[in-house]
Amino acid sequence: MAEEQEPFADVQPTLDGFSLPDLKWRELIFIGAVRPEGDGFVVDPRRPMPRFRRGDLFPRGVRFRIRKEGVRVVVVVPREAEGPPAERV
Repeated sequence: MAEEQEPFADVQPTLDGFSLPDLKWRELIFIGAVRPEGDGFVVDPRRPMPRFRRGDLFPRGVRFRIRKEGVRVVVVVPREAEGPPAERV
């Protein structure tokens, strides 16, 4: 039997944000929790965001950029949206 994993537990920190599996990123787009806006993506406050171990990954009102790296998507967080280094992913 496959081991159960906590929801969205496989978020990994990067130097410029965090990464998650491509499938989970596509789920966020599909359910409408994150939507394209301009040259990036924003949280849609009208849609529910799935639970993450750390709840502040996607602050509202912040435009994120993404890049694909293999089977993962790196979410690039603007520097002004980040907390102090100890509070990052």
